[in-house]
Amino acid sequence: MTIAITGATGQLGRLAIAALKTRSPQSNLIGLVRDPAKGADLGVPLRAFDYHQAAGQTAALEGVTVLVLISSNDFNDRTGQHANVIAAAKAAGVGRIVYTSILKGDASPMILAQDHIATEVALKASGVPFTILRNGWYTENYLGALAGAVAHGSLIGSGGEGCVSAATRADYAEAIAVVAAEPGHEGKIYELGGDTAFTPAELAAEVSRQAGKPVGYVNLPQADYAAALEGFGLPAAFAATLADSDAHAAKGALFDDSRTLSRLIGRPTTPLATAVAAAL
Repeated sequence: MTIAITGATGQLGRLAIAALKTRSPQSNLIGLVRDPAKGADLGVPLRAFDYHQAAGQTAALEGVTVLVLISSNDFNDRTGQHANVIAAAKAAGVGRIVYTSILKGDASPMILAQDHIATEVALKASGVPFTILRNGWYTENYLGALAGAVAHGSLIGSGGEGCVSAATRADYAEAIAVVAAEPGHEGKIYELGGDTAFTPAELAAEVSRQAGKPVGYVNLPQADYAAALEGFGLPAAFAATLADSDAHAAKGALFDDSRTLSRLIGRPTTPLATAVAAAL
């Protein structure tokens, strides 16, 4: 069985390949990368593959049994990018597609969910067997801001008192490896999140405890948070999308207590304290 992974040099893709190496011979794995020179350290065969370039995608997928379609991190017509990959997979005779979607899928009210919803529709309509992993929030989404939070004594956001069932990229990557390498996951849709949810204030408290200095949580109106993110250098549209996600998280959009992720990977998900310690 040959397993190919798109975005193999990305943060999630690299972890997925590492996890797959423990479940499948390296010779059976293919990294699909825009620039093969950047993936030389992955230790698996590489094929050139660009989400934006439909030409050549079918050839790159020849002989692939399972395609792991990691959602594009380029928001310029992400739905179109994914649709091209699905069409190429069908033309190449790929046996199954594993897609990384978003928690709650078509029930999610977040702007960020729209591309995933459209991709799930395209995947189901394609006739190619599939497995959908509806990933919750990555714990790392919060960790990049910790240095600034510690320095200024506060985390900011619009998450209110909403509980977020975040898990680390390594946790989600392990789930990719399980469903890609093992039988029995065809046609399944998995809602995935961390075992223990936390509020923004609880995150701030954990950072404060480990940093040894006061760090509080400051809840902002959605528009103000978007403006703050834009002030940090994010493009306006992306800042607005992140603020929208935070505002919906306040209402439960990123909460999941099913523990499906830990059951899939056969271990508890990474505790918040462990992730914070690694980041600090």
